Amino acid sequence: MRRARIKALDNIGYYHVTSRIVDRSFRMNEGEREIFRGILRKAAAFSGVNVLTYAILSNHFHLLIEVPAQPTLDDAELLRRVEALYGAVEASTVRERWDTWNRDGFGALVAREQDCLRRRMGDVSPFMKLLKQRYSFSYNRRHRRTGTLWEGRYASILVEAESRALSAVAAYIDLNPVRAGIVKDPADYRWSGYGEACGGSVAARRGLIALHAANRPALGLSWPDAAAAHRALLYARGEERRDENGGLEHLGFTPEEAQAVIDRGGRLPLPELLRYRVRYFRDGLAFGSVAFVESVFERNRAHFGARRKAGARKIRFCLDDSFCVARSLRLAPVTLPLPS
Repeated sequence: MRRARIKALDNIGYYHVTSRIVDRSFRMNEGEREIFRGILRKAAAFSGVNVLTYAILSNHFHLLIEVPAQPTLDDAELLRRVEALYGAVEASTVRERWDTWNRDGFGALVAREQDCLRRRMGDVSPFMKLLKQRYSFSYNRRHRRTGTLWEGRYASILVEAESRALSAVAAYIDLNPVRAGIVKDPADYRWSGYGEACGGSVAARRGLIALHAANRPALGLSWPDAAAAHRALLYARGEERRDENGGLEHLGFTPEEAQAVIDRGGRLPLPELLRYRVRYFRDGLAFGSVAFVESVFERNRAHFGARRKAGARKIRFCLDDSFCVARSLRLAPVTLPLPS
């Protein structure tokens, strides 16, 4: 029997979710990524989920999403979300059906259908089901294919609603195309939150502004502010030094130097670690401060062995001791990037 997922309290929180194409086959070319992104935006609008950033690769995807507290989902809001997912014609049909049922004294049918819609919103699980199913149907129909498209369940990790934790996960996601050797500058990759935002997308910019405004809503960040903060985050590797002209240089490890540190059981700075494949960001269950991970552990005690006394686990190979995860990983938690 499948074990229930670890989720935020009342399902309101931040999640890094990933899913991979079955057999890890490279099916998502440029055209497919565009289609997937369009479905992603529609599914998010319907579900009431905010996409902070994402990366769509040729055989898998990463999302950093916020599931906020849902507003009052009255008739008008439900119809707006139906239109976002299904289009204006379907929303009009639904409106006419509800009006007819109410006029004929069948208000209970309206309430039942609206409850079904509400159950599909405001939760990471129905959002991911909607996203993956709609893309699967689209892909199989266009390619005259049958059968499953995705490799099992999606993986999810609960991220602390704190700007440093969210920023670390966001940087890890937006650096995916760099790790895969597709681009040198993450701004050049069109199918990521940062790349799309640099291309002028209002939706992508809104996500990164929300990311960098987390816990700082009073600042009223603009896109130039968020863009500068995010680029500095993505390029913060290793030790900072000044050149002879006073310019800032970012000096980082070469892949060979970083692998040598890992092989010796040594540790790397977190900004440097984000440029490698770190399974903690996919399989760690929860990511954040000690207090955050312990709170997740206490609320989800049944997920862990009876002999386990504490939830927080330090991230191996990371010099930054302020972050913890809920699951220790014994086999290759950090490896050199592989083509995606």
